[in-house]
Amino acid sequence: MEILVWAAHVILAIILIVLVLLQHGKGADMGAAFGSGSAGSLFGASGSANFLSRSTAIVATLFFISSMSLTYLSANQTKGESIMDGVIDMNESDLISNRASKKAKQEDVDESFDINNNSKANQIPN
Repeated sequence: MEILVWAAHVILAIILIVLVLLQHGKGADMGAAFGSGSAGSLFGASGSANFLSRSTAIVATLFFISSMSLTYLSANQTKGESIMDGVIDMNESDLISNRASKKAKQEDVDESFDINNNSKANQIPN
């Protein structure tokens, strides 16, 4: 169902773009740009809408409805999966052994950087 709504949404978007680009802009005439038109006709005729503007309104309404449908479908997804499904359960003994191994590794690092054993670092004047 969601795939069908996505397909319709993309097709409606393409149709809407084409319909908007096909329309003649208001005041786009060269005469209107240089002031040779009357004030009433500067922004186009105020009569009834033509076929392109009516079809644009219909496609825009359908695009809006498909957008709302996609919002509803994405908000109400129930797959039964949880984020915590991928987490490995660790019991307390695993945690304790992990802490002990980390502590042993830290002690090995501390011993390797011991500055008291024949180091010239303690000969630096204060």
